[in-house]
Amino acid sequence: MNAPFFKFGYFGDEVSLLIAVVIGVLFGFVLERAGFGNGRKLAAQFYFQDLAVFKVMFSAIITAMLGIFYLSWSGLLDISLVYKGTTYLYSQLLGGAFLGVGFILGGYCPGTSIVAMATGRLDAVMFGVGVFLGIFIFGEAYPLFADFMFTGNMGVVTLPELLNISYGLVMLIVIAVAVGGFFGAEYLEKRWAEKHGGSDERQSGETVVEETIEVTIATQTTY
Repeated sequence: MNAPFFKFGYFGDEVSLLIAVVIGVLFGFVLERAGFGNGRKLAAQFYFQDLAVFKVMFSAIITAMLGIFYLSWSGLLDISLVYKGTTYLYSQLLGGAFLGVGFILGGYCPGTSIVAMATGRLDAVMFGVGVFLGIFIFGEAYPLFADFMFTGNMGVVTLPELLNISYGLVMLIVIAVAVGGFFGAEYLEKRWAEKHGGSDERQSGETVVEETIEVTIATQTTY
């Protein structure tokens, strides 16, 4: 049996949509239980107060990267059949900048806002209204900047192809950056706590999993 299962015809469109819904619900449940449905916690990363989101997401990237690589290497996954989107450099850079600004101002990204809305958070409801309003305005105004949407077309490209280096070296670089980022995040959190007269109870060697458990307990206690 090889993956991706849908590409090899193990199930059809209906089952794939059902699987997507189940995965989405489970993902949202985990986000909420980890405290990532709280806009204050999400926004705290931009002030270097709490960088748990950065560490968890970077850990997820590394896990997915290593999983895809070794599944492909072992022959269980045909990576050529895994969907990879086209890179439109300039429009995607601008879109990322807009997303970042909205994240800072609103305290949510689109995904976490849905999670927070499901738990009845009013700030997330207002954020969600803004998201859908923005989608509507974008759709109506699309003809005005349709040409810009496709500027900087680089085709379907991966980092190894772009940098002309091996996949293994790219993984090594990403892991090294992640480890440095984790230590840097711990340092910034401690500096924030010292500056504001607080205390950082977490130890530098603590794992991301342990931090997520702590966040879950704190969320249950608070809410």
